[in-house]
Amino acid sequence: MSRAEGPDQPSRLDLDKLVALAWKSQEHAYAPYSGFTVGVALLAGRKIFRGANIENASYPATICAERVAASQAVASGVRELSAMAVATSSPRAAAPCGVCRQFLSEFNPDMTIVAEGTSGERKTWRLRDLLPDPFEATDLGGFRRGPR
Repeated sequence: MSRAEGPDQPSRLDLDKLVALAWKSQEHAYAPYSGFTVGVALLAGRKIFRGANIENASYPATICAERVAASQAVASGVRELSAMAVATSSPRAAAPCGVCRQFLSEFNPDMTIVAEGTSGERKTWRLRDLLPDPFEATDLGGFRRGPR
């Protein structure tokens, strides 16, 4: 059992399926500047949302695959993000970047993240372990009460 597997976490077979879909998603990445391609498969509710990174000549306009998939889920009305697989062109298993970690933690800081690199190296984490102290709605003080 991996560190992130448990009674409320996806099974190894679920994660294997997500990883396979992440590799297929990676084929759609648009990364002409860095050459670093990323594909994602996100289990949200009972659906799977896929994403690929999309670079832009204006680098701040670039969007990571993780946020593409999560945005699709939320825009579809699904906010129960439970597991995400990340496949990258790096030989090692690369975790989501800091911005993506923060973005995902808004919806489920306990979600499972599994990453695989081209060498076959695979790592599994709980998002909370990758981002132990996220900025949260409660940090906004009296300005906002939290997600609606």
